[in-house]
Amino acid sequence: MTDPTPFLDFLSSRRSVKAQMLTEPAPDDATLTALLQTGMSAPDHGAIRPWRFKVIRGADREKLSDLFETAMRKRDQNIDDEMIANIRSKPMRSPLIVAIGVSVVEGHPKVPVIEQVVAAACATENFLLAAHASGYGAVLLTGWPAFDESVRLGLGFEKKDKMIGFVYLGTPVEDPRSVARPDVRQFIETWSGPV
Repeated sequence: MTDPTPFLDFLSSRRSVKAQMLTEPAPDDATLTALLQTGMSAPDHGAIRPWRFKVIRGADREKLSDLFETAMRKRDQNIDDEMIANIRSKPMRSPLIVAIGVSVVEGHPKVPVIEQVVAAACATENFLLAAHASGYGAVLLTGWPAFDESVRLGLGFEKKDKMIGFVYLGTPVEDPRSVARPDVRQFIETWSGPV
């Protein structure tokens, strides 16, 4: 049997890198496709393949800024200039963004919506691990834009669909900070029957 320790250490070494610490080069289209391909091995009850990836790079990040601003103004018509500038700056923090959504199959006889969301979340984690393995930095961010209907529709998702969030991707300008991880044993208990 192969020693799994190096692989387990690799999995444990994944870190989120702040979006503003990501720069060019970002993965080119071929590399990005290979990274996203790893999501296709995510657990997917019913082989629904609910994940959808919207790639946003270059000048299209300005269009995402426009979409965020429009959505924010729709949410609050008294928004001030500083808050607008802040939301507009978010897509410009990294050279590449992948908006990850869930193309929901409603009323599926065997696979409820939550399982479809879980499948897309698992695909997202595979993608994040693949980026890490390839030397890129990445972070999954949500915030209100990930749950805003006008943002979701503006990205081309349907009204029934959900979003996992936005993966900001690029080359880290410095090594990510070390993060103390909790000991998993505090989250484990042995179940021996109904309480």
